[in-house]
Formats: sequence, structure tokens, C-alpha cells
Amino acid sequence: MPNPLLEPSTLPFEFPDYSALEAAHYLDAIGQGVDQHLEELGAIAQNTDAPTFENTFVAVERCGQLLRRTVMAYWTVFSAHATDELREIDPEIQSLVSGHQDAIHLDEALFARLSALDARALTGEDARLVSETLRTFRAAGAELDEKRKQELRALNSQITDLSSEYSRKLLGTMNDAAVHYSDAAELDGLSDGQLASASDAARAAGHTQGYLLSLVLPTGQPMLECLELSESRRRLFEASVNRGQEGANRTLDLGAQMASLRSKRAALLGFDTHADVVLQDATAPGLEAVKARLAGLVPAAVANARAEAAELEKISGAPIQPWDWTYYSAAVARERYTLDRAALREYFELDAVLVRGVFSAASRLYGLGFTERFDFPLYHPDVRTWEVFNEDGSSLGLFVGDFFARPTKAGGAWMNSIRESASLLEERPVVTNTLNIPKPAQGEPALVSLDEVNTLFHEFGHALHGLFSAAIYPSLSGTAVPRDFVEYPSQVNEMWALHPEVLPGYAAHTVTGEPLPAGTVDTLDAAALWGEGFATTEYLTAAVLDLSWHSLVDGEMVSDPLAFEQRVLTDAGLIPDLVPSRYRTGYFKHIFDGGYSAGYYSYIWSEVLDADTVQWFTENGGLKRENGERFRDELLSRGNTRDPLESYEIFRGRPARIEPLLARRGLAKGK
Repeated sequence: MPNPLLEPSTLPFEFPDYSALEAAHYLDAIGQGVDQHLEELGAIAQNTDAPTFENTFVAVERCGQLLRRTVMAYWTVFSAHATDELREIDPEIQSLVSGHQDAIHLDEALFARLSALDARALTGEDARLVSETLRTFRAAGAELDEKRKQELRALNSQITDLSSEYSRKLLGTMNDAAVHYSDAAELDGLSDGQLASASDAARAAGHTQGYLLSLVLPTGQPMLECLELSESRRRLFEASVNRGQEGANRTLDLGAQMASLRSKRAALLGFDTHADVVLQDATAPGLEAVKARLAGLVPAAVANARAEAAELEKISGAPIQPWDWTYYSAAVARERYTLDRAALREYFELDAVLVRGVFSAASRLYGLGFTERFDFPLYHPDVRTWEVFNEDGSSLGLFVGDFFARPTKAGGAWMNSIRESASLLEERPVVTNTLNIPKPAQGEPALVSLDEVNTLFHEFGHALHGLFSAAIYPSLSGTAVPRDFVEYPSQVNEMWALHPEVLPGYAAHTVTGEPLPAGTVDTLDAAALWGEGFATTEYLTAAVLDLSWHSLVDGEMVSDPLAFEQRVLTDAGLIPDLVPSRYRTGYFKHIFDGGYSAGYYSYIWSEVLDADTVQWFTENGGLKRENGERFRDELLSRGNTRDPLESYEIFRGRPARIEPLLARRGLAKGK
């Protein structure tokens, strides 16, 4: 049977025909794509004509389309629906792609031709393409001598193999660590719908009776807020924090080995640490600036967390345990603010939040229209597709939503691109949002928590960043921005979740149809700072842990990853025994298989811009078309076609200020 990937798809938007694709097709097409791409690049490198922008940099952007479309289709399905067949071929695919990147960036002839162009007359996006391309080549080792290039290739290959193994074992340990309860009484506090979902999950996992609570990727598990019995909470919490420590799916040593190899690679490239390498391509000015920002936030965050713990102990009557924190924190919110966050789920049905909340806000701001389509061949029956239209009726792109958890899906939530918006290739965007919402029992509504509501808005902010890209060149398109900038547009989009012009459109009781009780938003606003001590400390703990792993020096090896965690976190003034890291080494997918190594600080760094932007929207009338158009034109559409901080300052009229973030997080002096 012919391989469908070898030719561009004839479906609208060149959407992959997932119904016709098998694991072997991806492997074959990537192998052929690598060969084809190298041949095309070789022709550019050996061109005897004088190098011009068109015959060199633009030519590089145009080539490699078989590999590009195959890899984008593969990454999408592998992260969301990694069948046994896909997991079997993934190490080979990872090795092919990693080796190919080395073959490109370490090609002396290609780099010499790129470097030979006199780009002084270029402006705008053309000039940006030249500077970013050369920066990428240099950061990847293009200027090393041949001996060091060989060492670099070997290190990259080892790191890629370990990352692939980490990902496979993490998925295994996520499934292994799901907690089975034999008696419904152990799950007092869960709703009938949640119990039914847990019962279905147990049967799907092969249990003949009982209930199964699957894990989400972060340390904190949503059900900890609801479960009445401390022992049931303890079992769920310990299953979460102990992931990757034992058995065939142990991941701790893989993380430590990767960190060590990354430090060796950094030294080979002429840097002190892997973090220094990563921060070349960042809006942050350097590692010391990032460390100083985190260190400056830790004392106030920890003080707030300790104050919250004291409040919790007044209710619990005993020293607070980490597995009890969320439960008693919810109790404080109910008592102090008459806020029952668990009961709010009954007002948030997935389709309503998505269509009458997320999509509606985008329509109000940007004039977008959405039409669900049922004619695309998808990789799983739960996946859904909408065509997105501009206000004038022209088609903008395709949005793919994959919302429910399943054993073949990686944990967490993310945005991905199957096609990118790049006018050079006459390509329209196809973007995905993938979440891990527990699938409801048959016939039950898909209810989501307030946190999941925020996640839906957050991930759609990434989607808008991809959909709105007006870049010419694919390598500068959409979310191809520095890591510590990419979270900014998505964080801004969260502001519309509880906006008074958006919330009433989607928040209605799934049984009675009644709107949220009057004053709920005021209560949420009043309670906004409650729990920020815990939330900020939990996040900062993960950011510090990431930077600690990636501040190792040349070849430094950590023999006891758990002891390393404890030491670096307590030395930083954090309290991991009371407020554990949002992710621990054993399940920190972001940094060991997610592109965020030495970059998890990005969320708080981006939040400075986010909080300042929320202030701008508020000062300028909020949910208005003219505000949306300005944000789209000056920021969302720009991608990496100019310095992102330049885009920000043009949009905002000045550099960002940190004060709105400090106030939001309860870290301002006097708070």
C-alpha cells in the first residue's frame, strides 16, 4: 500500500489522513524526508552562484517539506495517542530527527554559505530570518572544529535516546501509579458522576471491581480537594509524588543522566552550564538575572504559604500534611468566602465552556467565527475539529480539540501545530489543544473544574498565537518565539474566563440550568489571594529545581536525585516537605522531554508581561474589538518576525512593569 505521507494531503488545509496512517508510514516518510532534505540542502550549499537572500536563506526555508509535514503529524499523534506500535518506533524516529538536526547545523559548507551573505541591506522579517538562522546554527555548534563536532553528535544522540526512554517510562509510571480503591466509602466526597467515571476507569484498566483514580501530570491531584478521608488523600498524594522512583519504569536516573550530559554538551559549546546555553535564546538577559528574579520572590511566597498553613491547622486541629493541604484550603475558602470550588463544577460543562466561553470571548475580541466539522479523519474518536473564520467570512485556519484523558496520552495540557501559517509556503494553520479532563461515564455531562476552565482558556491563547501568525517564513511563525515569551499570550487569554461579559454565557447548572449564584465572581475575586502562597511556592519550587539540574558544570553527575532535590530546594529557602514541587524529577516531563529544560522559569517571567497586559485591557475598556485588534496586530500575529519584547513595547507603549504581577500574587510590600 502506498505511503499517504509521501505526497501532500489532498484534504482541506493539507490535513493528514490519520485514518490511513500506520506507525510504519511515519517511520518510512521521516527516513525518506531526511534523505530528501539533506539532498536539497546540499544543492544550496554547493550552489556556485554568489549567495543571495533568495538563493540561500529563502531556499533553506522552502526545502524539507516532506520531513516537516510528517514530523508535525507524528508529534501530534504520538503525544496524544501513543499506541504500542508508535511507542515501538519512537526511539528510532527520535534518533533520526536528532541526527538530522546535527547533520544540518554541523554542515560546514552550508554554514559557510549562510555566513557569507552580506545582510546589511536587509530589513524587517528578512533581516530577522538571517540573524535567527545564524544564531541557531552557532548555538548548535556550527563553529566547532571537526573533533568537537563528533563529540557533540555523540552527546546529542545519547540525550535524545534518554529523553525518549524517559517519555516512554513516564507514560508507564503514570498508568502504574493510578490508585485503586475497592470500596466507594473510601471515596466519600466525590460526586456520583465522578464515582461512575472512576468505576469505568477501573474496568478499562482490567479491574473486576472497585474504582480507579488516574493521575494527572502535576504533583497536585484534583481529587485531593474532594476526598473526605485523609487516608484516601494520602494514598493518592503518595502515588503522585513517588512516580518514577521504583521498578521497571524508574525515571529518576534518566533525568540525572540527561542533566549531566547536557552539562558536558554546554562545556563543549563554550558555556558554563546548560542553562547558559538555553538563555541565549531568551528574553531574559541571562542566568544570574533569572536566579535573582526567583530568589527575590521566594521569601514572600514562602512566608505567605506558612501563614496559609497556620490557617489550615486551625481547621484541621493538627499539623497540616501535604496531602491534606488542598482539602483544608478548600474548607477555608468555603468558610471565609462562602466559596465551594468543588460545587462549581456543576456549572461548568465542557461544551458550554468551550463554545459559549472560549470561542465567544475570541469572537468578541477578534471577530472570529467557529464551525464544527465532521469530515476530517482523526486519530481518535474523542478528537473534534472546528474551522475558524475571520470577521469578513474568510477562512483563518483549523482548530483541533482533544480534551479527555486516556492511557495512551501524555499528561498535562498543550498546544501543537499540524500546519503553520507561513505565506512563503501558502500554508494555513492547523492547531491543536490537548488536555486531560477525566472522561465522564456514558450519558453523563463532561464537567470541568475551575482550574480546567482556566486551562481551556490558557491553551486557546496558544492556539490564537498560532492561528493569527502573519509570518512569511515558517521558522519565524506563530509560537516559534523564545521559551520565556511563549506562555505570555496564553496567560493573557485566561483573563476572560471569569470576565463579567463572558462568564454568564457559559456558566449554568447542568441539571437546573440556573446561572451561577449572584456574587460568585465577587467571591472569587475576594478569595483570589487565598492560596497564592501555596501556588506561588509550588511553582517556584519547580522552577528552582529545573535551574538546579541545569546549572551542573561539565560532566557533573548526581548519584542520588532525591537527596539532590531536597538539598537544592531547602538551600533556596523553599519548604518541599510542606509544599512539594509542582513537578519532581521523576515526572518533570517539561524539562526532560518537553523542551523546557532550564526554561520552567518562563511562566513567571511571562507573567510579568501578562499581568501588565491585563492592566492595559482593563484600563482600555476590556473586551472590545479595537483592543483585540491591537493585540492581534502588534503581538499575536508577529511571532518571531521581530524581537518579541519590541512587539510588546509597541503594543503596550512602554516596557513591562513588575508591580501588577506582585499585586496579583500577593507579593507586594505590605501585602
